[in-house]
Amino acid sequence: MTTGTANDKATTLLELHAGPGFVLPNAWDAGSARILEQVGFPAIATTSAGIAWAQGVPDGGAMDRDTMLDHIGRIVAAVGVPVSADLEAGYGETAAEVGETVALAAAVGAVGANIEDARPGGLYDLDEAVDRIAAARAAAPRGAFVLNARTDTYFAAASTSADVFDETVERAVRYVEAGADCVFVPGVVEEDTIRRLAAAVPAPLNVVAGLASTTDAPTLFSLGVKRVSLGGSLARASLSMLERAGRELLDSGTLGFLDGAIGYADLQKRFDR
Repeated sequence: MTTGTANDKATTLLELHAGPGFVLPNAWDAGSARILEQVGFPAIATTSAGIAWAQGVPDGGAMDRDTMLDHIGRIVAAVGVPVSADLEAGYGETAAEVGETVALAAAVGAVGANIEDARPGGLYDLDEAVDRIAAARAAAPRGAFVLNARTDTYFAAASTSADVFDETVERAVRYVEAGADCVFVPGVVEEDTIRRLAAAVPAPLNVVAGLASTTDAPTLFSLGVKRVSLGGSLARASLSMLERAGRELLDSGTLGFLDGAIGYADLQKRFDR
């Protein structure tokens, strides 16, 4: 169902960052992507957590690169809107491998991606993390691919003696200098801190809602955030509903879980090409 060229989609995605703010929901398979597109979102992202859970494995690198790229490609092929891929830390030990991962993501049709600066055990050394972002940028030229540099400084705050705000800004500045189009800071909760980050980061700021922070999107936009993503929150909501339905069936055999569910015929139409 892909429509428009990759460059057109990249332009559309990049332009969204110049507006008052937008919500970028995260799909975990082709079906969830189709639903989110039909709801009306102008772009969607993937969620490595949701994709992993749908395959019965935990989040955090349990899936290999080729498998993850296969799922990303299926999502891209299912929709006509731009898709940004969650590439975790780039699926590689070296900067060159990160660049290769980004090139492969672009080859399956993604027009943007997140690259994290953390691995098991903590954050990458800053210079190494910068090299990884630079390699990602070299693999996907500016204007043709929206590179979102994620820093996990707030998740790693308990294990570092540095001032987390200053370290976050320092990393953000270096990542933008290396070619990032926007900067993703998950784990930050306090509204005043988010406002200060939005002012200090020299690129559009992406914050995730529904994880550490439950601040709503309009409030985040008022603080200066340009991009609000959901991570695995939509997948969690879906799987939570499934668990509740299963418990109801097991405990009482009743069908209350179907209240408000989309009818079979209507759902069929949502997937009719």
